[in-house]
Order: sequence, then structure tokens, then C-alpha cells
Amino acid sequence: MDNTPDDKILLVNNKIDELTRVARFLEELGEKWNLPDPLVFNLNLVMEEALANTILYGFSDDRNHTIEIQCSKSKSLISITIKDDGIEYDPTQKKDPDMSLPAGERPIGGLGIFLIKKIMDSVHYKRIDNINNLILTKNI
Repeated sequence: MDNTPDDKILLVNNKIDELTRVARFLEELGEKWNLPDPLVFNLNLVMEEALANTILYGFSDDRNHTIEIQCSKSKSLISITIKDDGIEYDPTQKKDPDMSLPAGERPIGGLGIFLIKKIMDSVHYKRIDNINNLILTKNI
């Protein structure tokens, strides 16, 4: 069996309606890579959270920006890298919310990143040449 990764790249603009294109892209990858529907659902949830945060809070101007989504699959791993030229922000440094508190007592925000960390097996961030790189991996 071929162990070389299968890579696919999608470029989207920093507009919230692009999330529909991303969902379609992930569904097509799911079919091509024979991924179980619950995994595709979870990957879509993770991407929606990560991209919504980037699109809504990641840019300090109203100009168009391109966000690159690179998906790779090897025999046992899916890796998704999201690259953008937005404001430097490392979501892995965000403290997890205290889930023991009642919902009304928890601070607003942070649940999306918490959800991403819970669904994915690893979440890493690095900034290279003024580009945010969020690397998400999931064992399959």
C-alpha cells in the first residue's frame, strides 16, 4: 500500500460565507479518502470554528486576504494546516475554560478553541515569515 501522503489545498477569502466552500471541500475529501461520516462531521466542525475565528478576529483591515487550507492524509493520520497573514495569534496559548462552572458563570469566548483541542489529537501553532500556521492532526 502507498504510504505517501495525499495532499489537497483550498484557498478561501476572509469572508464568512466561504465556510460553505470549506464544508463542501471536506465532504469531497471524505468521499475521496473513504473517511467515516462522523470523522468528516468533526473535521468540518473544527474547521468552522478555526476559520470563523480567523475571519472574524484575525485581520485588522477590511481588505481581502487569502487563507490557505492544506489537508494531508497518510495511512493513519490526517493533517490540516491553516495559513493566513492575519494578526499574530497562538490559540494553543488560550487557557481552557473551566467547564465545572455553570454556563452563565463562564467567561464568554474560548469554547471554539477548547472544542478544537478536544476533537483533534494535536493542535500546534507557529508563525513563519509573518504567516500564522495552525496545524491540526487527527489519527485515523
